[in-house]
Amino acid sequence: MKTQLESLLSHALATLKTRGLLPADFQPAIQIERTKDRTHGDWATNIALMSAKTAGKKPREIADALVAALPIAGIVSKVEIAGPGFINFFLAEDFLGRQLQVALRDARLNIPAAKTPQTVVVDYSGPNLAKEMHVGHLRSTIIGDAVVRTLEFLGHNVVRQNHVGDWGTQFGMLIAYLEEQPATGNDAALADLEVFYRAAKKRFDESEEFANRARALVVALQGGDPDCLAKWREFTRTSLKHCLEVYQRLGVSLSTDDVRGESAYNPDLSVVVAELKKAGLLRESEGAQCVFLDEFKNKEGEPLPVIVQKADGGYLYATSDLAALRYRQQTLGANRILYFVDQRQALHFQQIFAVAKLASFVKADTELAHLGFGTMNGPDGKPFKTRDGGTVKLIDLLDEAEQRALDLVREKNPQLDEISLKEIAGTVGIASVKYADLSKNRTSDYIFNFDQMLSFEGNTAPYLLYAYTRVAAIFRRAEINPDTLTGDLLLQARQEQELGNRLLQFSEVLEVVAQKGLPNLLCNYLYELAGTFSAFYEQCPVLTAESEALKQSRLQLSWLTARTLKSGLGLLGIKTLERM
Repeated sequence: MKTQLESLLSHALATLKTRGLLPADFQPAIQIERTKDRTHGDWATNIALMSAKTAGKKPREIADALVAALPIAGIVSKVEIAGPGFINFFLAEDFLGRQLQVALRDARLNIPAAKTPQTVVVDYSGPNLAKEMHVGHLRSTIIGDAVVRTLEFLGHNVVRQNHVGDWGTQFGMLIAYLEEQPATGNDAALADLEVFYRAAKKRFDESEEFANRARALVVALQGGDPDCLAKWREFTRTSLKHCLEVYQRLGVSLSTDDVRGESAYNPDLSVVVAELKKAGLLRESEGAQCVFLDEFKNKEGEPLPVIVQKADGGYLYATSDLAALRYRQQTLGANRILYFVDQRQALHFQQIFAVAKLASFVKADTELAHLGFGTMNGPDGKPFKTRDGGTVKLIDLLDEAEQRALDLVREKNPQLDEISLKEIAGTVGIASVKYADLSKNRTSDYIFNFDQMLSFEGNTAPYLLYAYTRVAAIFRRAEINPDTLTGDLLLQARQEQELGNRLLQFSEVLEVVAQKGLPNLLCNYLYELAGTFSAFYEQCPVLTAESEALKQSRLQLSWLTARTLKSGLGLLGIKTLERM
């Protein structure tokens, strides 16, 4: 709808230029926003206010001319000028109904695909393969996945990049400990990676001989020693298997094909340093090779270094990230590169992006964005931990969520068989964890609370899942096939009009999610849609409508609501249920 109104205004501006009423080179920005209160119109623009000075006319004069030149037939019922130059648009009811029916007949709900698809590389999840995934990996994984799904739905070419931590000094320690296990006991030893890691770290801290052996193995690994590489591959393969099990439980779309860890860039690190040197960007500082940028300074006003090679010849995360940027630009052909990484890494990415542009590793017009996120905290406001202060495995958190959901579903539906109970609980439990996170602003910290996230009241997954099943139940009870619905949409009651308007907002919301990487906006929309449907359902009888035509109309509105809820939840990586 917004695009159509923008087209109307563009047409009106062109008409006024042709008539000589506006300068030929007059190019105002057109900004149209949806109004909060429909009594003042469905949409409004302040184009007259914004452009009056450059046009050399009064805002009201421009507004009057624009309204007179608008080809509004069939789209808006009336246009009003408010204040000094705001233009308010009231949509025609029959136009709204026609738009909704187009969406109802379309497999994509009439959501337009991008006119100019981009290649978008998205870096998300990125667990450390030295350990099992813990709760700290949740936000990157599910926020990134929701944005990836949305970008793909809108027609962009999305390349997932799971930049796992699979290289570095810690793997020398792990290989050394793996060598101490019985020859046939590796599978058992690696069954619990967290226990294995802690045991290896304990050996490293307590035994100087073991520590020296671990350091030597790091050198051997980096040098390509066949035995070290074989053990390293075994360890990373087992660790990745754990990760994929978590992804499957979470309903995340990452696969083994999307893994491109730090080790993949190891051969390119020396090339990165050489190219930086060739570009005249490197300076030696205390033996290390660094890039100093004037825009990054410490508290004393001294330039902060981006260290790309240590004095001992070793490389750092910065070097790997620069190599990754080169690959994503030069090999993958990215137009946008998005990083869903903890916002505490903001400075690191600002520096890396600046160096990459300066060194021409990426093109000047390639968008580089660090879409940081806050932390998931416990009741004490500190990062979520176990009772003894340890790290919470993500798989354990999901197990508990499903068990709590099972207890809740069993209490509400004692008549259901165990298989059905577990199926519903599995969906509700995982959806609750994901939605509780996704519904929060990405940049904010939040308190993890099982009771709140499993509630059937408020902006929660159970509430939205129930909203969908509520619509499905209408068709199930009446034994009506949605494909057989006919007739026009009759938006007579205020609740029908409000629901229709809300349904047409879906496309706008997805565009913002794709641009800003904020899935909480989609969550808020779905929650508002469910509430708007609830108000419609209470005031507008569906199956007992006054006439068959009105019944068909309200059934179509209900079915479009269900499809929109299902599509929106699907883009969040949450599957729906037909009954709860």
